[in-house]
Amino acid sequence: MSQVTLRDIAETTGLSIGTVSRALKNQAGMTEVTRDKVREAALRLGYDFSQLKKGRIRRIAFLLHSQHNTLASSPFFSPVLHGAEEACRREGVALSFIAVGPAEPVLGQIRLHQPDAIICAGFFEPEVLAALQQVGKPMVLVDMHRRGFTSVNPDNLRGGYLATQHLLRTGRKRIAMLSGSLAHYSIQQRNRGFRQALFDAKVHADPDLEVIVPSMGEGDEAVAEAMRSLLALPKRADAVFCYNDSTALTAMKFCLNEGLKVPYDIAIVGFDDIAAAAAAIPPLSTVRVDKEALGRAGVDLLLHKPDEQPSQITVPVEMIVRESSYDD
Repeated sequence: MSQVTLRDIAETTGLSIGTVSRALKNQAGMTEVTRDKVREAALRLGYDFSQLKKGRIRRIAFLLHSQHNTLASSPFFSPVLHGAEEACRREGVALSFIAVGPAEPVLGQIRLHQPDAIICAGFFEPEVLAALQQVGKPMVLVDMHRRGFTSVNPDNLRGGYLATQHLLRTGRKRIAMLSGSLAHYSIQQRNRGFRQALFDAKVHADPDLEVIVPSMGEGDEAVAEAMRSLLALPKRADAVFCYNDSTALTAMKFCLNEGLKVPYDIAIVGFDDIAAAAAAIPPLSTVRVDKEALGRAGVDLLLHKPDEQPSQITVPVEMIVRESSYDD
């Protein structure tokens, strides 16, 4: 008698092979009703449960959304990728890099590369994550958080808090924040840290001082427009916390071109500590993220905890004070 396969159970239950596989491996992302239905069918058909023993992970796909695969984003995500590569080399695992967009057939790419596990770095639409989850392979989100998924993130909330607290300690009274889309978990958390620091210092949060910069297609001009609006206020900003260093460097360039002295007229702080931050004139204060550690942690979770309940790892951050916000 031929051995019962996942395909046989899928045909019996009317579910996909990926769903059947995840149900039998007791992975997250489905109802108990579905899980029971699959198990009952497997028992009824005489499925050999020892087939479920997991093979070693030999290939990992590192997925980056095409909106992050840009010059502005690469100083952050390149070191994350390097950290993942380093961990894979150490463990004898092959890593392939795939840039994907919402409209592209991501599952086709996955079939082409045939990975045993997946790392998703940065923001992905919920529907893309749902499609990837259906593949039934171990998956970790890096620099992104979603319920039911294992993820690794910098301490974005703490970083936003430290940056704002630093500016308050230097005596700044009108602290603005330049944010990207709050649909991004990391940006939303940095914004929360900013607001919490103001609240704890009993400083009124002025909505005019919070500006969301469109990230798609407008680049430097969108940041310049945001800075123009902040400097045109009747009581203008005397400090700006930017959600990342690329934005902070563009904001600083705009201020210097307008004849403002940084940090005396306006203090500026970024986030991430990309290489260009320390090399800027004046050097940029920022929140340092260990980007390589994010990539390494993602790989370690896949290789050493692939079947455990979804877990969240938070990588510590550090406030780095440089001349762009240092005020004697």
